[in-house]
Amino acid sequence: MKGSRVNKRASKSATRKAKSPPRASAEHHRVLRKQHESEAAQDYCEAIAELLDAGVEARVGRLAERFGLSHVTVSRVVRRLAGEGFVDARPHAPLGLTGKGRALAAEARTRHVIVLAFLRSLGVDEATAQADAEGIEHHVSPATLRAMERWMLRARCVARVPIESVSRSTSGAGSGPELRSR
Repeated sequence: MKGSRVNKRASKSATRKAKSPPRASAEHHRVLRKQHESEAAQDYCEAIAELLDAGVEARVGRLAERFGLSHVTVSRVVRRLAGEGFVDARPHAPLGLTGKGRALAAEARTRHVIVLAFLRSLGVDEATAQADAEGIEHHVSPATLRAMERWMLRARCVARVPIESVSRSTSGAGSGPELRSR
């Protein structure tokens, strides 16, 4: 009896070990934290660039409305981004982007366009593709973006998009490339 009790314990312990999910590495978590930190910068720079490219003054109130956040929250983020050299923010003046901010906006736009086109090419409906692209674009690696683009090209889904801007910042103009259906 005593031996069978020990075997049952050993068996339960082995089962628990086998069922526990593998732990992600510390490096994986470090990368995720860095990606989360840059999400706001990417979203804000992209939104400011879109407003400016449309000929609309970029103001804290417009960003607050767009993101569904309070004026105070947006002001804090804008102040942080100005301190990091992305945004030109002066009292009582419209917001602007520095060269660094423009480059980040162009990179974010490129990533968004590629992910969105990829999701559409898989048959994901427009509303879901838009919502999912907003999250995925911040976490997908340059290698995966290139793979998405290659897959779409092989599937003859879209015209060629220069992917080089995804892996390195450029002092860019505009809001990034557009994918066109073939």
